[in-house]
Amino acid sequence: MTVLLTGYEPFGDDDENPTQTLAEELDGETVGDHEIVGRVLPVEYAVAADEMATLVTDYDPEVIVSTGLAAGRSAISVERVGINVNDHGGVADNAGAEPRDEPIDVDDADAYLSTLPVVSVVESLLGAGIPARVSNTAGTHLCNNILYSTRSLVEREELEIPVGFVHVPLTPAMAAEKASEGEATAGGAVKASLPLELQKRAVELTFETTLDG
Repeated sequence: MTVLLTGYEPFGDDDENPTQTLAEELDGETVGDHEIVGRVLPVEYAVAADEMATLVTDYDPEVIVSTGLAAGRSAISVERVGINVNDHGGVADNAGAEPRDEPIDVDDADAYLSTLPVVSVVESLLGAGIPARVSNTAGTHLCNNILYSTRSLVEREELEIPVGFVHVPLTPAMAAEKASEGEATAGGAVKASLPLELQKRAVELTFETTLDG
């Protein structure tokens, strides 16, 4: 039995993405009696959902948790909803696409709720000493896209697979690098961060809480 974890490749102004590292390092690990299949998706509107659909067919996972970087957020953010909108918000995807106020699927629902036990997951993370919160917006970039598209796929195929999305902060090293490019030495702000090991534990607890539910 497997659970599927996806991260994203680097994009925008970031040369690395902690969710890529999470997917690669957790690939082959286990939660309970389930093996984690960790895969990295491209930051491209045109192909990310299709790659996810292939992964679902190939691995038939019991749970799907996708992850993405939200630089500037101070905690693990467990997303509640994906909306039927693609909007680049000033950051093109890695193929140069810049959709503006476009539906993901003109014939589909306006939104899909995560089917993870969102509140229970956040409570589990907080109980483990990991900063976490319920988030009511996954944005309109690829993170929202994959949450919406995967929920749509599961609904369309009538699959009983819990699906959700988790945003993670910068790692401390990434926050320090960004601060070194700004005005930190003159009293400027430093973006919030969370060590990769805590991010990794947050992903494991997300799976564990979902499987226990």
